[in-house]
Amino acid sequence: MIGTIHWRTDGRTYDLSVSMPVPFVGPFTYRSEGRIDAFGVAPDRYVEKRGRRPEDIAIFNREIHQVVFTRTPNNAPLPDGVQDRFSMLMQLSGLLRGNPSAYKPGVTQQFFVIDNNSGETWPITVIGDEDVQTQAGIVRARHFMRLPRRDGDTRRIDMWLAPSLGWLPARLVQTEPNGAQIELLWHGTLAPPGVPSGGGVDSDATSGSASAPAPATPAAQPAQPGAQPAPPAAGQPPAPPAATPASSPAGP
Repeated sequence: MIGTIHWRTDGRTYDLSVSMPVPFVGPFTYRSEGRIDAFGVAPDRYVEKRGRRPEDIAIFNREIHQVVFTRTPNNAPLPDGVQDRFSMLMQLSGLLRGNPSAYKPGVTQQFFVIDNNSGETWPITVIGDEDVQTQAGIVRARHFMRLPRRDGDTRRIDMWLAPSLGWLPARLVQTEPNGAQIELLWHGTLAPPGVPSGGGVDSDATSGSASAPAPATPAAQPAQPGAQPAPPAAGQPPAPPAATPASSPAGP
């Protein structure tokens, strides 16, 4: 099974798309579009399509400070710094680029995350720096894990973000309650600005060509263990470099 993550940004706007084939069901596709603002990645529209089901859309309406869903008549609050399921990863990447030394083992950052019909807080904790085997070789990366969101939450997400890749993900693993896993590994190299990249993300990958990041200004500080989460900073974390999928992604 091969899936792809495609991230593009010009430092002002962004587009993030994810596609994962699911046998007997059809592809699961996700798309996040938005801007880069004072709080970092700021989604305007998030779309999920799972197999043959209709699209579910979340609209981030900043005029009324509400997220509006097509799946439910109920709205969700839209606080500053809110993310969707996949923009959260790129927001974390931007925060790391702005202040990597703040993310030490045991530090936890709270993200308010929107899905296709509601919002919830994701506590993301730092495990530490580890070597990750990718199709491009061994990469040193910082391991993050989503802690349980509520009692009984057994779905786990692990993320390894690599400084040598501009803090883009070198590895992602989602572990389902039944033990099944979906794994994405880096495939390719980070190219100089303006040079097309030959890498990609498959269920096994992500890669890209670097684009000019947003100006580096103070990033939001993560919460220390046992402390309340820090409020969003007024400064903008630098945008992660643009990533493009492989033209012919490698197999699993």
